[in-house]
Order: sequence, then C-alpha cells, then structure tokens
Amino acid sequence: MRRTPATSYWIGLREKALVHFEHESLPQRVLFASGEAAAMVRAEVGRLGASRVMVIAAPAEVELAEKIIAGLPVVLRWSEVVMHVPVEVAERARAAATGHEVDLVVSVGGGSTTGLAKAIALTHGVPIVAVPTTYAGSEATSVWGLTAGTRKHTGVDPRVLPRSVVYDATLTVSLPVPMSVASGLNALAHCVDSMWGLRADPIDLALAGEGIRALVSGLPAVVADPVGLPGREHMLYGTYLSGVAFSSAGSGLHHKICHVLGGAYDLPHAQTHAVVLPYALAFNAPAAPEAERRIAAGLGAGSAVEGLQRLRLAVDAPEALRDYGFDEADIDGAAQAIALVVPDSNPRPVTVGDLRRLLRAAWQGADPQTMTNDKESRA
Repeated sequence: MRRTPATSYWIGLREKALVHFEHESLPQRVLFASGEAAAMVRAEVGRLGASRVMVIAAPAEVELAEKIIAGLPVVLRWSEVVMHVPVEVAERARAAATGHEVDLVVSVGGGSTTGLAKAIALTHGVPIVAVPTTYAGSEATSVWGLTAGTRKHTGVDPRVLPRSVVYDATLTVSLPVPMSVASGLNALAHCVDSMWGLRADPIDLALAGEGIRALVSGLPAVVADPVGLPGREHMLYGTYLSGVAFSSAGSGLHHKICHVLGGAYDLPHAQTHAVVLPYALAFNAPAAPEAERRIAAGLGAGSAVEGLQRLRLAVDAPEALRDYGFDEADIDGAAQAIALVVPDSNPRPVTVGDLRRLLRAAWQGADPQTMTNDKESRA
C-alpha cells in the first residue's frame, strides 16, 4: 500500500511512533443563518469597506440575487455564467470588473458562479463574498478552475478563497430534488477524496468524516421534505466541512477523473461526480483500509461501498455517464488523458486499463463492486 501522509500517520500510530503532520487552516469568515442572507451580506460588505461591488448571478439566480443585494453599492451586475468556467468567459468578466473599478465581488449561485468570481479574484485580488445556493463546496476552498478548449486547468491560490461565506438554507429550497441529490453527492465526493489526498492529515480526516455524517443525514431528509430547512441546513454544514477538508488535503483520483470528463466532454459537473464516486471509492477502498473504515462509519455501514450504494438507492442518485452525454467511443481517449494526471499519492497504482474498466462501469451504471476485482485491472 502506498503511504499517503494520512495513511503514514495511522500506520505510525499502530507502531507507537510519534505523531507528525502539518495542517494549515485557511482564513475565512462563515456566517450561517436561515432567512438572513441579505442582512449577513450587507454586514460583510460593510465590514470589508467595499464601495464598488460586482454581483455575479446566473440568469436563473438573478431575481434571488436582487433580494440579497438590495442597498449595496453595486456598480456591475454580471449574468454570463458557464459551467467549467471557460477562459473566454472569465476574460470578459475580468475586463468588465476592470472597467467598473470593482473592489469586491458578491457571488450568488452554485459552483460555476463561485468559480467565475474566483477567476476574477485570481487576477484582480479583490475579495469575494460567496452566497452558495447549491452544495458545490467551492466557496470553502482556495482551488480555482478554468477550461481552455477541451482541457480543464486547476490550481491553488489564496487570492481566490472567498473572504466570507454566507450560508442560508432558504436559498437552496428552490433547488430541484434531483439537482440537490447530485450536488450533495458531489460534496460527499470531496469528503471521500480528502481521505487520501496528497496532503491529507488527521484533521482533514476528522472534518471529512463529520462532513459525511452530516450529508448522509441531510440528503434523505431533503428528498423526503424538499422545502424543509433541517435537511437543507445539514447539507450546507456538511458541504462546508467537505470543502475545508478537500482544500487542505488536495485533489484525489475521483476529482482528477471528473475534471478530465468535464473539461474534455462538457459533462454536467454535479451529475458526473455523483456517477463516478462509487467506482472511484470501490477502486481505492481495498488499498486504504483505514480510510475505508472511516468512510463506512460516516455512512453508518459496515462497508463504505455498500453504505454509499444504500444511500444512492435511497435518494435515486444519477446512475450512468451515458445518461449525461458521455459516448462509449470516448472511453479509451478519456482513460489515456486521466492517466496523465493521476495523483502519485493514490492508495493504489492506476493503469490505463484500470481507468478503462472504471469508466466503462460508470458509463454503463454497473455494479461498482467490479472495481474490487483485480482480474482485469491490468488489461
């Protein structure tokens, strides 16, 4: 088994070794109160001393955003928001921010909206006040992503970490249940990847474990009562924990797969993550028993894969990549591209054959337990 920082810690613990790790907590204010988004945003904009605010909201979120930003010194409203943040879209938004001398960005929406705000912060250095309306978790990370052509590029930069995050569960009530499910499983994927990320440490594992428990509690509640706030609040809480853990631990196999699929084949972000998650988990779990045990505990199950499948069945999760536009003919090319970006810290070696098998299973919506079978993994 490869020793990532987290697995080395646990092996050392069993061997009576001294604990040794480094963890950096990111500077960010989090405000959490249902029904109080407008007041919290006004307070944060005032606290940050902004006088020329840019508001980013996709067309579907514009009406909601207007209620939140009433009374703010807004000089620019921006609604061109595109999934995976194409470079050309980012450049247009950056130019507009420059022309209006923007000194703060308020983003109201999901991961694509937050991602565009980050693209502006990356070049302009302006603070962001993020108001999430989905469970993307991007608001809690210093990770940025831009798509050039068919390739999605990501990086880490402290300038893109939103200065403040305003969580208001009432803003997520209008998110349809199927999208809530896909978005929630995306947040769960952040927790899972945090268990074996390159920089994973015991604090990340604790945050990710609690995030899994919150999401597992919240997601079925949202499905059962879409307009109820308790489930939505659990989801936002779990989403924040997942983002903090992921930002610290770093991207793992699951996210590398999904970034390639999203950038190269324009697949929907949340649904792609929701579909790929059980296959990436099943592939890595046998080589990371301590992480598997923690994930299973968070899921309230004896096995991580079985627990995840039980949750997915209960909430009618997205099942197959072919349902979202991924062509079977693209499996080999995708596997080749993913193989180039697989993290060295992954708990087990990954071959192109492994990736072909994983992608075919995800394309079909096959039983993820096939990922634990090594007979074909070196094909």
